[in-house]
Amino acid sequence: MFETTNLLWGVLFSSIGLGYFIFGKKQKHKVAFYTGISLMIFPYFITDQVILVITGIGLISLPYLIKKLL
Repeated sequence: MFETTNLLWGVLFSSIGLGYFIFGKKQKHKVAFYTGISLMIFPYFITDQVILVITGIGLISLPYLIKKLL
């Protein structure tokens, strides 16, 4: 069963993912598009709070890191 904190973290990361998804779709930016999809989906599969937050922060920073590397 989900705890309240997992639910709130999931809502936070999913709403950020929705922003990435809309931006990626309108600007045809593939990295942002797929990052948005993964941010909206991954909270359903991770139940540990620490791993949830670390994965979410990593996914949020992914487009920035890819832009810096390329």
